[in-house]
Amino acid sequence: MTITIATWNVNSIKSRLCHLLEWLHRDAPDIVLLQEIKCTDDAFPAMEIEALGYNIALHGQKTYNGVAIFSRFPLEDVTRGLPEPGDDVQARYIEAVVSLPHKAIRIASVYVPNGQSTDSDKFTYKLRFLERLHTHVKTLLSYHEMLVIGGDYNIAPEDRDVHDPKLWQGSVLTHDEVRRRLRGLLHLGIYDAYRLRHPDVNHYSWWDYRGNALAMDNGLRIDHLLLSAPAADKLTDCCILKHIREQEKASDHAPVMGSFGV
Repeated sequence: MTITIATWNVNSIKSRLCHLLEWLHRDAPDIVLLQEIKCTDDAFPAMEIEALGYNIALHGQKTYNGVAIFSRFPLEDVTRGLPEPGDDVQARYIEAVVSLPHKAIRIASVYVPNGQSTDSDKFTYKLRFLERLHTHVKTLLSYHEMLVIGGDYNIAPEDRDVHDPKLWQGSVLTHDEVRRRLRGLLHLGIYDAYRLRHPDVNHYSWWDYRGNALAMDNGLRIDHLLLSAPAADKLTDCCILKHIREQEKASDHAPVMGSFGV
């Protein structure tokens, strides 16, 4: 049995609904992890997505943030938000267990803060969020499950993941401190799905709307499927769906999709 798991920063579910429905209908990914849905749970267009055969778990927020999980299989044990601190009101993390016929997979959709600028309190929040994510992932790995944490990490792991490393040097997406924290996740025993399948190929997942970036392929790879060892062992392919970014009025991100033989 092969299943597909995709992550996509949709950059407003209402603005991108037509693109989303077309993709779901055409490619029928089994599990979808969305970020930046930018709406509350009660305003989410659940009916249209459920009509395509998906179960839905939401952690929405008005105007900003918001994450979601769609699954063709039952969703159980849904958790919204990272543990501690409990007063964080930003909707940036949702986790669930997907029940396959003979196996369960723990999945999560994460939207790591952008950070705005390195001298802002938003960058400090980004660093703290990554530290909280590290602590939680360490706990999840102790379960020895198939674990897939997909999302917009707002981090380009290496210079080769950036079209112009000098231009972006020291930015909130490439800063040494955020890269160090991402490496810390990997050092726990987490694997970058794209790099497992494409160790020597450089493609991007995000292109700015400005400066003709898409046409010139001036992008960064900041959207990732991160896998536990049991999930990495089942990975058969991983690709970035750039053609979805090339559509008219598209999100500035492309989906990243992995295939798993389970």
